Amino acid sequence: MHTSAGDIRIKLFDESAPETVANFIGLANGSKTWTDPLTGEESNEAFYNGLTFHRIIKDFMIQGGCPLGTGTGGPGYTFDDEIDPSLKFDKPYLFAMANAGLRRDPRTGAVHGTNGSQFFITTVPTPWLDGHHTIFGEVADEASRKVVDALDAVATDSSDAPLDPVMIETIEIA
Repeated sequence: MHTSAGDIRIKLFDESAPETVANFIGLANGSKTWTDPLTGEESNEAFYNGLTFHRIIKDFMIQGGCPLGTGTGGPGYTFDDEIDPSLKFDKPYLFAMANAGLRRDPRTGAVHGTNGSQFFITTVPTPWLDGHHTIFGEVADEASRKVVDALDAVATDSSDAPLDPVMIETIEIA
């Protein structure tokens, strides 16, 4: 992940969360179709390029992947969690899906997840998140952790938005 603050290498957990990893890769490289929330048009452009880390809460997490930059947007679809009970939020630098909790479909009554495109990287252990968010990767090396630490320290406003935008420039899948 090439950001305006430096590169963040992430090791993805495709065995623990195969659908989540496939979704992230598909959005990152443009192989997964998504719907632009502003135009309603379908797209296969690389989704994350040019988005921001729209929410940074010091000593908790940095969050990105919202096409609106507000924390309210997504790719036009949702999917269920993939909770692997062996993966815990017991350390910093975990890569996980942001979601709005489970929702009940008003037509069918079925309960479903609310994952889409938004993700976060923890900066401290966050055990209260266990079982509520899909962990699908971790920051891969010390240089990348330093970039995450620098992002964790940026000045934010009262709604946790960075005062100066922090950009996701591109995501390269290796």
